Amino acid sequence: MVIDHVTPGALLSSTLPDERGRFGEFGGRYVPEGLMAALLELEQTYAVARADAGFRDELRELLRSRVGRPTLLHQVPRFAELLAVPGVRVYLKREDMTHTGAHKINNALGQGLLAKRMGKTRIIAETGAGQHGVAVATVCAMLGMTCVIYMGAHDMHRQASNVMRMTLLGAEVRPVETGSRRLKEAISESVRDWVSNLDTTHYLFGTSAGPAPYPMIVRDLQTVIGRETRLQILKSEGRLPDYLVACVGGGSNAIGLFHPFVDEPEVRLIGVEAAGLGVETGVHAATLNAGSPGEMDGAYSYLLQDDDGQVTPTHSIAAGLDYPGVGPELSYLKDIGRVTYRTATDAVALRGLHALTRTEGIIPALESAHAVGYVLELAERGDLPADSIVVLGLSGRGDKDLAIAAERLAG
Repeated sequence: MVIDHVTPGALLSSTLPDERGRFGEFGGRYVPEGLMAALLELEQTYAVARADAGFRDELRELLRSRVGRPTLLHQVPRFAELLAVPGVRVYLKREDMTHTGAHKINNALGQGLLAKRMGKTRIIAETGAGQHGVAVATVCAMLGMTCVIYMGAHDMHRQASNVMRMTLLGAEVRPVETGSRRLKEAISESVRDWVSNLDTTHYLFGTSAGPAPYPMIVRDLQTVIGRETRLQILKSEGRLPDYLVACVGGGSNAIGLFHPFVDEPEVRLIGVEAAGLGVETGVHAATLNAGSPGEMDGAYSYLLQDDDGQVTPTHSIAAGLDYPGVGPELSYLKDIGRVTYRTATDAVALRGLHALTRTEGIIPALESAHAVGYVLELAERGDLPADSIVVLGLSGRGDKDLAIAAERLAG
């Protein structure tokens, strides 16, 4: 679905997901019977809305006037010099320049309008790094809706600035003290709330995972990133890029950038997961590199699990990547070989943050810094050909991570 302002009214054709909400073997709906009616209502509302020119026009105008789309795509020549590869051009897709400072607002705004269309007055959401929570709180303030955000207590501590922003915007931020006190537990608490308040409440899921139709809806709302990128790079270079590189947690940033290029085999798509202290240590969040298929959060996809099928703890310096699962479409693209998944450790991410900040004056979120650091390593290994065009998805800005980065870089 295309809802950006650059190609009004157009539709992005796709045969997936199928009528069961599956991408190959991945996806589906693994939820309690009490949630099926709500998911079907959302699916039917979305099907009508995506065909409604009025809905598309309203969303397109809000993306322009409130979010600041289209976001910039521009070269970073001083960073490219660090790669020491002749003729390489590196571009950043600047989702950090949106209102609220990350790509999350694209999805939050679209789902907010869907909630209004369904007659809901209350929105709940989960958040890890806090950027999705800030985006949802912002949309609720714009639309006059009650907002409750569930956030792991561990993440609340390390993302205190975003907790303050959500509260200032009028949201009630509820700490989750169970389990690892991270994103997975925040999702579980959100679902419990939703089951108890289906008549009034829409669960505004933040990433391209979860039960159908969420992976499709979030993907469609985020493809504005890739569609703008396609038009912008053709204008700047006269051809498509050789590489698209994006960080991968749940996957909304990555699938939003990748999806409009999936049918372009000359464009190499690289997703970068969080290797934490190193995949070999077991202290990481590299789901697609080290996980296996299973069911979690209402869908069948890759996840990190032990031999008994129990979800294992994760770690990443970036709260937005600290999640043991991933969206089903990215799992499908792994299995058919269309997307290559690599990893970056905490140290590599910090190096990427430092390099981009010092060469270009741009402080990326620690999530995005994983992709930046990976590109540095790609060049150092000699795996980046001369004259390549690389587009890096800069999913968010680094304000929220300054305390973490300062402490770690000082160390």
